[in-house]
Amino acid sequence: MATEDTAATPEHRVQVDLVSSTPKNVLIVVSNPATSTLGWPVGFWGAELTHPYYELTERGVKVTIASPAGGKVEMDPISDPRDPSKWSADDLITLGFVHTPELMALLENTPALADLAPDDYDAIMVAGGLGPMFTFRGHPELEDTIRSFYESEKPTAVYCHGTAALVDLRLSDGSYLVEGKTVTGFANIEEAFNDAAVGQQVTPWRVEDELRERGANYIQGGLFKAFAVRDGRLITGQQQYSARKVAQLVIEALGV
Repeated sequence: MATEDTAATPEHRVQVDLVSSTPKNVLIVVSNPATSTLGWPVGFWGAELTHPYYELTERGVKVTIASPAGGKVEMDPISDPRDPSKWSADDLITLGFVHTPELMALLENTPALADLAPDDYDAIMVAGGLGPMFTFRGHPELEDTIRSFYESEKPTAVYCHGTAALVDLRLSDGSYLVEGKTVTGFANIEEAFNDAAVGQQVTPWRVEDELRERGANYIQGGLFKAFAVRDGRLITGQQQYSARKVAQLVIEALGV
C-alpha cells in the first residue's frame, strides 16, 4: 500500500510571518530545586516557563531550558495545576505542558549555564518562582551569563522573583545593571498578600526594596496584574501573570 509523502504535505500548524528564515534561539533559565527558610521544597514557577515557551515556540523561536547548576529542575508545587491546593488549577497552558511527556522530559536534565555559550543564543529570559529567592542572588555563573547577554546588546529579560539575580549584578564598569533603569518585579503588595495567606513571612527579603536600593526606578502595575516593562534591551516582568507579556516584549525586541 502506498504511503503518504509527509515531506510534501503542507504544514498544518499555525503559520506566522517571519522576518528571517533562520530561527532565533532563546535561553530560558529556571531555578534548581532548593528548600525555603520555611522548610518548603521550592523551584521555578510553572507558568513562568510554560507561558513564554508557548509564546516563543508559536513564533518559530527555538528555546533551550537551562539552570544554573544543571540537572533536574522542578516547579514550585503550588504552581503545578495538579497540586491539591488548586492554587494554579486554572493555568491551562501549564496543565498542557505537564501532560506532555516530550516537554516534561526537558526538565529532567537541564544543561548548566557554565556549559553553554551565550553566543549561541539571541536573547535570555530568567524565570522566577520561590527558588530564585534562595538560589539566584549573587550566583556567579548566572550573573556572568546575564552580564554577557546584556553587554552583547541582546534582549535580556528577567521577571518575578527571578529579578533576585539582578540585585547584586554589576556590569564590567562596576555599576549595577539596574541603576537608573525602569524595572519591575514581584511587588511588596504581592509579598504581603502571600504572607497573609500563609500566616508568616514567605521570603527572607523583597526584590522591590532591594532593586530600589540599587538605584532602579521600580514600578508595578497593581496586585497580581499582568505587567511588564522594557527599558532598552532590559525587559522585566512583575509576577507569574506577566510572563507572557515578557515573552511578547522579547519577541518584539528580536524582530520576529
